[in-house]
Amino acid sequence: MSTTRPTPGSSGIRLGLRANLAQFTLLVVVNALVGGMLGQERTVLPLLADDVFHLSAYTSALTYIVAFGATKAVTNFFAGTWSDRFGRKPVLIAGWLIALPVPAMLAWGPTWGWIIAANILLGINQGMTWSTTVIMKIDLVGPERRGLAMGFNEAAGYVAVAATAMATGAIAEHAGLRPEPFLLSAAYVVLALGLSTLAVRETRDHARFEAARHAARTGGAHDGELTTGQVARLTSLTDKALSAASQAGMVNNLNDALAWGVFPLLFAAHGLSIAQIGILAALYPAVWGAGQMLTGWWSDHIGRKHLITTGMLLQAAALALVAAGTTFGVWATAQALLGIGTALVYPTLLAVIGDVAHPAWRARAVGVYRLWRDGGFAVGALLAGVLADAYGLTTAIYAIAALTAASGLLVAVRMYETHTRA
Repeated sequence: MSTTRPTPGSSGIRLGLRANLAQFTLLVVVNALVGGMLGQERTVLPLLADDVFHLSAYTSALTYIVAFGATKAVTNFFAGTWSDRFGRKPVLIAGWLIALPVPAMLAWGPTWGWIIAANILLGINQGMTWSTTVIMKIDLVGPERRGLAMGFNEAAGYVAVAATAMATGAIAEHAGLRPEPFLLSAAYVVLALGLSTLAVRETRDHARFEAARHAARTGGAHDGELTTGQVARLTSLTDKALSAASQAGMVNNLNDALAWGVFPLLFAAHGLSIAQIGILAALYPAVWGAGQMLTGWWSDHIGRKHLITTGMLLQAAALALVAAGTTFGVWATAQALLGIGTALVYPTLLAVIGDVAHPAWRARAVGVYRLWRDGGFAVGALLAGVLADAYGLTTAIYAIAALTAASGLLVAVRMYETHTRA
């Protein structure tokens, strides 16, 4: 792993994975706890909506994902801006403080409104904590191992999603849907808050150090100080790679909303047990999470664009297989394929943002990208709910599979390769 040696006045700052291994590893652990907070809901909450709160309409039952996704998306944007203004660590700590009441609200909330409120807080928590761990790892590793760093970051988060989804499914099978499955996340919050406060170090100076050494791009369009509005326009519309990544990220998380909110209902309708649903709910993020350790590294060697295109098309095929399937084995295969497709896409999209964005405004670009990406949760829940209520679960899944294929083709046409290093 390469490192960048400090220059005079840099206070001993080094860029690179090896040079910052202790802090990088600590941030991987913190991000695993972030993922665990999300994993607590993957198996249990869709069943809770049906069995405990008796929400018969799919659109109503998926409102918690809309609340989570909309809140997280907006928080992502501000987390990037706040990280540049106040530093990364204060934003990380604030995110964990906001999460403190979430486990109790999910475990004992007397009405569905409490569940929605808990997911608003969870969305703020996820937006602040996951964004800052991404930004901090990008700060630490420098440009040469950015894909690998994002692979480790996202792998930790989504392996934890999978492990917690399986654990809560097993707990719910034996102890009921509430409160026991949600007590696990209470321990996550306490541990993460302690680590973030006592052990994590600020990394903003690493970004400043990289910015001072940053080679100007031809034409200078992406260099130096930009306003937040300029960053938002570049990331959303005008830069072909950034905007293609933003739309692909949104569609990717639209798929995740489908897997989170609709798949458990489909599996339950075909008679699967809570434990079986928990296994399927865990399989997708487990393959996704573990695969990212390879795909992030791979993108550093072969480039970003083709991995993203292939991953989106594979996700589309996997969704179609879920819609066509009727047995545990077929669905397990589809979930694994969906995980592989997502692993090809997820860390690679973040690496694209890091490739193109100047260090001076990179945190804000990450925030804008994550605004679009996690807006996919809200869009996906609304779209899936409306389609499922009107045409049924299977038709909703097929429609989103077609949208995913279109997104992959758009990447193939619009995105330029952002990482050409052999």
